[in-house]
Amino acid sequence: MSDLKIAVILGSTRPGRNGKAVADWVVERTKGRADATYELVDLADFPLPHLDEPIPAIMGQYQHAHTQEWAAKIDGYDGFVFIIGEYNHSMPGVLKNAVDYLQAEWHDKAAALVGYGGGGGARGVEHMRGVLSEVRIAHVQQSMAFSMHTDFENFTTFRPADLHLDYLGRMLDQLESWGRALRTARVRNELAA
Repeated sequence: MSDLKIAVILGSTRPGRNGKAVADWVVERTKGRADATYELVDLADFPLPHLDEPIPAIMGQYQHAHTQEWAAKIDGYDGFVFIIGEYNHSMPGVLKNAVDYLQAEWHDKAAALVGYGGGGGARGVEHMRGVLSEVRIAHVQQSMAFSMHTDFENFTTFRPADLHLDYLGRMLDQLESWGRALRTARVRNELAA
């Protein structure tokens, strides 16, 4: 099988967002990994209005061009790294909305979760786990948490501690392992259909 294709989904569109630096840091450190290709997918490039599809996503009958474009983008990946800012003890609304737009395009794929915020984004990450389970994305155990207090200089300039590199490596190893296994399952299911 060819290399895995993984999207690093930047889950905030807020002006001045800190998540862009976190996403860029993750993508930069994935270069040179032998078994997967990582690519930034910025939700700011996919301006999805509040869910406006008249038919539930589980039916796969997308009516709007913006949904069809989003579906085509997501369908091509084997897994995801979600960059999750913590907003009011949860994930950003734009990220939840982007997940809600689709269904089958998420199924039987793997995800890793990277949080950032005052408390490292932990509550946003935990809320995201429940959402991902519902759309049949298997989320790996290892996640990452970047604190605005210790990993951002003056709460704006991203300067993560070196210890995060070990966690990143462990998380990506888990993601790639599960991504390969789930791709095999998807191919087997397609052949059986």
